[in-house]
Amino acid sequence: MAAARKKPARSRKPAAEPRKSLAAYHTKRDFSRTREPRGGRTAKAAATFVVQKHDASRLHFDFRLEIDGVLKSWAVPKGVPLSPGQKHLAVMVEDHPLEYGTFEGTIPKGEYGGGTVMLWDRGTFRVGGDDPARALKEGKLHLYLAGEKLRGEWALVRIRGEDKQWLLLKAGEGLKPQRSTWERSVTSGKAMKEITQSTAMPAFVEPMKAKPATVPPTGDDWLYELKFDGFRFLGGKAGDDVRLWSRTENDFTARFPAVAKALTKLKAASALVDGELVVSDEKGRPSFQLIQNADETTRVHAFLFDLLEVDGEDLRQQPLEARRERLASIMPGRSPALLLSSEVTGEPEQLLAELASRGWEGLIAKRRDSSYEAGRRSGAWRKIKCLLEQEFVIGGFTAPKGSRSHFGALLIGYYRGKELIFAGKVGTGFDAKTLAALHQQMLTHRMTRSPFASMPTRRSRWGTTFTRGELARCIWIEPRLVGQVRFAEWTEEGILRQPSFLGLREDKLAHKVVRET
Repeated sequence: MAAARKKPARSRKPAAEPRKSLAAYHTKRDFSRTREPRGGRTAKAAATFVVQKHDASRLHFDFRLEIDGVLKSWAVPKGVPLSPGQKHLAVMVEDHPLEYGTFEGTIPKGEYGGGTVMLWDRGTFRVGGDDPARALKEGKLHLYLAGEKLRGEWALVRIRGEDKQWLLLKAGEGLKPQRSTWERSVTSGKAMKEITQSTAMPAFVEPMKAKPATVPPTGDDWLYELKFDGFRFLGGKAGDDVRLWSRTENDFTARFPAVAKALTKLKAASALVDGELVVSDEKGRPSFQLIQNADETTRVHAFLFDLLEVDGEDLRQQPLEARRERLASIMPGRSPALLLSSEVTGEPEQLLAELASRGWEGLIAKRRDSSYEAGRRSGAWRKIKCLLEQEFVIGGFTAPKGSRSHFGALLIGYYRGKELIFAGKVGTGFDAKTLAALHQQMLTHRMTRSPFASMPTRRSRWGTTFTRGELARCIWIEPRLVGQVRFAEWTEEGILRQPSFLGLREDKLAHKVVRET
């Protein structure tokens, strides 16, 4: 008995042809902003159809058939007809990639087709009596749909004398809507409103850090921003839901409600931004002491300087300049709580001198082509300070003297490897409220021995020495609390000159505090 002849495989057009037919689709979309698929997959053996419900400028349905390696597409304002003989206008639009057949979600406002897309129905189809591509060219397709909602016969007919205007007609028996599932997605089971609101919240990313520098880098490869004296934060947005995180992932959302509300106005369904929370003094200068004591009534500004993710797209490997352009494009209109950190221009040395004269903290220099190196203190970002200031670990305190209450001075240090190195005493920068609150907080971490690797006990011309009796009267605490300290300089012996306490840093982990050089 002769072996049965195999049927010839269905012919495929070269991969370049479907991509070429997607030229109009690509031209209308900015794939750096929208999560819609770019395309590239080749056709499968089975011919598929999808119907997507699309709430853009007007609510309509998109009817798509897999033909010649792409989704031939029609916009059907009134939806697919269900009653025998009923016909609805179908306007042919640009071809879409096959991957679009699984797309459901939100297209950002301002982008082509901006709005919510539901995958309303999907399945397979065949064309009666002819090849789909030939029937399409002739302008008449007798369709047999086998979908999850749509099952039966339809006809798609081009209107005579028209190119893009077609009619979608219900042939054969009518179809009764199933109320329980008709208004919901065939993949997620969600209604349109639920799809809009269910945009995923971006995950927390440890912020990129800048390396300290004494000389600002020069050249066209670098841009400069002001260094703000506040709280570094990440802001996440998903629909109307927002989160504010400190650099150590503490939740700041309830503490800064005006900024949280302003983040909902970003022109994106979801986003993850990097910035600084700032409270300005009477001269308009950011003040760490003011932000440290801020409450819900304080006027807080968020200066945004980077965009890590938008509408599900990870931007961290893109150049800084590209990320900043995208950030600018999604910023809301006038919002006093949400501001874009602008690039400052001029000679860096002159800028630093001007900032120092005005009492600002300094500059941040960033390579224009730098990627976002999460959690790293990268040389691609550098901080140049006008004033010497950094965070220190609090390891103990001395007893009060004279009219001072609660404590006399803080004993502070930084980590070198696993050792806590003593850096000096801080006895200024406190008011009565701070003295009481900090004293109470330190007492909860009290311990019996010094956490420092060593303490200066021999005579020093800088005045920071301890006798054995003085050391015995110090109160030691577990090295958990971190404070911000401003000072004049480091001495040759590694001790701070003229230190002044600015406030506690809730956004810093003690074991990561090192001496900045």
